[in-house]
Amino acid sequence: MSRIGNKLIAIPAAVSISVSEDNLVSVKGPKGILTQSVDSDIIIEIEGNELKVKRPSEQKRHKALHGLYRSLINNMVIGVETGYKKELEIIGVGYKATAVGNVLELNLGYSHNIFMSVPEELKLTTTAEKGQNPKVILEGIDKELIGSVAAKIKSLRKVEPYKGKGIRFVGEIVRRKAGKSAKK
Repeated sequence: MSRIGNKLIAIPAAVSISVSEDNLVSVKGPKGILTQSVDSDIIIEIEGNELKVKRPSEQKRHKALHGLYRSLINNMVIGVETGYKKELEIIGVGYKATAVGNVLELNLGYSHNIFMSVPEELKLTTTAEKGQNPKVILEGIDKELIGSVAAKIKSLRKVEPYKGKGIRFVGEIVRRKAGKSAKK
């Protein structure tokens, strides 16, 4: 039994949802419009200000898709209403991040700077306050896109376990390893 799939999705007053014949769900809100194609077996019903996702049978495939599409549609509703935000922290001596438009320039201790283009759907900002680690902030309405771009940025300099240098999410806990023990 899918516990996630059986939950109802509350539709806020500022958000409107439409479903076409070919199961294309379109969610429109104050921040923008998102669309998602849904498997033809999954049934989507809108009753008043609630959306319900149903499955036709108890097959394993239908159970998996039931929870998946409910979560995707819920993420779209949250995205167009309030939006999503991810913050990455760059830890290391001399590590810097600057943003010019939607191009992110990173200085991560390599022999060259890394230039990364961020999709136009996302808003990119960087902060570098004195005494604080530089931060890269991604904002947008598509949770999947923000997550994949943040993961790509994070993969440019993975956090190493001995000194803790690298790129990590704000608030992420990294297990540190002890270095070599001194010879007696």
